Amino acid sequence: MTFEKIHLEETDSTNHWLKEHDDGRDLVAWTDYQTAGRGSGTNTWESERGQNLLFSMLIHPVSLKPTEQFRISMAISLAIVHALQPLTSLTIKWPNDIYWNDRKLCGILIENSLTGHYIRQSIIGVGLNVNQTVFLSDAPNPVSLQQITGKNHDCEELLDSIISSFTLDINPFDYRSLLYRQEGFHLYRDRQGDFEARLKTVEDDGHLLLQDRQERLRRYAFKEVEFRILGKPSEEVKGVGIAEYKV
Repeated sequence: MTFEKIHLEETDSTNHWLKEHDDGRDLVAWTDYQTAGRGSGTNTWESERGQNLLFSMLIHPVSLKPTEQFRISMAISLAIVHALQPLTSLTIKWPNDIYWNDRKLCGILIENSLTGHYIRQSIIGVGLNVNQTVFLSDAPNPVSLQQITGKNHDCEELLDSIISSFTLDINPFDYRSLLYRQEGFHLYRDRQGDFEARLKTVEDDGHLLLQDRQERLRRYAFKEVEFRILGKPSEEVKGVGIAEYKV
């Protein structure tokens, strides 16, 4: 895909900016600072000015049916992991958080607009922690590339690598092969309480399929289940000095 790239010194949200400037072109807007950066739901995204990669991609995937929209989530997750592969090994926490070990490096917010039998517009917002080393919000497990590699990185070079890696022509197996918690049983929580389960698969439509210790299959849509992480107290990660946290 070919994108026109637009740099903004500051904006409220790159997702919002692209919504207001959609003229049919595929665009990428990136900024040094967002005054109202968003995570999923009501969450905000913490980012020190000029230290991280904050961008959104506007695409018009009219060849995709609404039932195929999870392909967009898989595509951007794979693009980021592949672009950063020369720097470090990463996994994808369902549906599309990018993880280094048990710590969150990157968050993604996707907003799709549907018209009839196709996806008219998709805006993919990405917040990638690059050079920030101190996190002040109550996010439990952030990490940056600088903390992982010990080096500062050029945000625009990283952006160009991600853009060049992005394609909707992906194999879902590649996404599944990079999923976080591939092996063994782990702790989760749904509205009925905590349970241990192992990852079975992520279905093509985006549902997460877990198998608990009683061999029962549990199927979840986004926001229907929490990943619970047990952690030891640490001075390196703000918020991990508690016995357990959710991500």
